[in-house]
Amino acid sequence: MTTTTEPKTDRAADCEVHCVHPEAVARVEAALPDDALIERATTLTKVVSDPTRLRILSALALEELCVCDLAWVVGASQGLVSHHLRLLRTNGLAASRRDGKLVMYRLTPAGRQLLTLVGDLEVQVEAGTR
Repeated sequence: MTTTTEPKTDRAADCEVHCVHPEAVARVEAALPDDALIERATTLTKVVSDPTRLRILSALALEELCVCDLAWVVGASQGLVSHHLRLLRTNGLAASRRDGKLVMYRLTPAGRQLLTLVGDLEVQVEAGTR
């Protein structure tokens, strides 16, 4: 453990005792994801933070559906569901295909993986509150 009297940065400004563990700090800094990955993860968590989008993803995890069916399932207008689907598609969480006059939506592998992570997190939070 190294104790310093003068912090090198403002990061230690909130600490009463300025103490840095260089080996631990170096290990953690080396293991952190790069800024681009952090930005992408932040964007994805914002996308799934909306309850309607999370309902849409959950519905698509069960079955491929058109906008009309999704609107009925999630209890929202077709226009709102279309807006959310556009965001989900843009971020690679949902995909679509034409089936005659209908456009059918499905979860992508990335969408399924993210939904699984959200479910796992919920289980962990629930277990921690007992």
